[in-house]
Amino acid sequence: MSEPIVKKNTLAWDRVAVARHPNRPKAIDFLPLLFDGLMILKGDRYYGDDPALIGGIGYFMGRPVTVLAQSKGRNAQENVKTNFGMMHPEGYRKAMRLAKQAEKFRRPIITLIDTPGAYPGYQAEQRGQASAIAECLKLFASLKVCVIALVISEGGSGGALALSVADAIIMLENSIYSVLSPEGFASILWKDESKAPLAAEIIKLTSADLLQLSIADAVIEESSIGSHMDLQKVALQCKTVIQTYLEKFSAMPMDQLLEHRYQKFRKIGTIEKGGSTCEE
Repeated sequence: MSEPIVKKNTLAWDRVAVARHPNRPKAIDFLPLLFDGLMILKGDRYYGDDPALIGGIGYFMGRPVTVLAQSKGRNAQENVKTNFGMMHPEGYRKAMRLAKQAEKFRRPIITLIDTPGAYPGYQAEQRGQASAIAECLKLFASLKVCVIALVISEGGSGGALALSVADAIIMLENSIYSVLSPEGFASILWKDESKAPLAAEIIKLTSADLLQLSIADAVIEESSIGSHMDLQKVALQCKTVIQTYLEKFSAMPMDQLLEHRYQKFRKIGTIEKGGSTCEE
């Protein structure tokens, strides 16, 4: 399979293709490079375990942390097992269980984001998909521990947002992050999925766009081919940036930390027009 070539002036739709490329590293590739002694914890204590979310406790540069990583497969068999990274309600409830545990023991939380969105099937709806995501959003907004989110490939819809209500959002250069996929945007707005490349430009989903909009806090550079060609180097850069934010937010008084998190998300969608502030 040919490798994607990425240039600095690459169109948004090309970035989408790179973020979705089959050879792009998955969470399971990053975990051993970022964390030591990772102990996997399973189950939501209500229904079962969701393989689309890897959750556990490990050490990040000597510091105990809770890890929540959305997991896509590296081949067809793994993708079937992980449901292509699309979490069911039990996945979000597992995330909440481990997040509450992290808060109790004052462990920072690091999340790895890689999903096209939450699973939209009727089974998920039967088990309370919407409420699970809503509860996850509510919990992460008020967690009394530092939360760092790393978008490694595809951050799609509420499925990604549920684990990225964080004090800092870090993106790999060729990752994307959006409230809706380009195909979904095009089908809703124009009733034509073939206009997805145009939609990708409009909805500002690239790391460069989101850094400019102050939604992303930092962007990790990749090679011109993609992170799979220099995974060790990319992972080392991720560790350096994550450590910077961990030190910053861990030293912040709790009331300031919560206020910072609130303001970070409260200002999204606010723009300046003619010297005055308004909300779209």
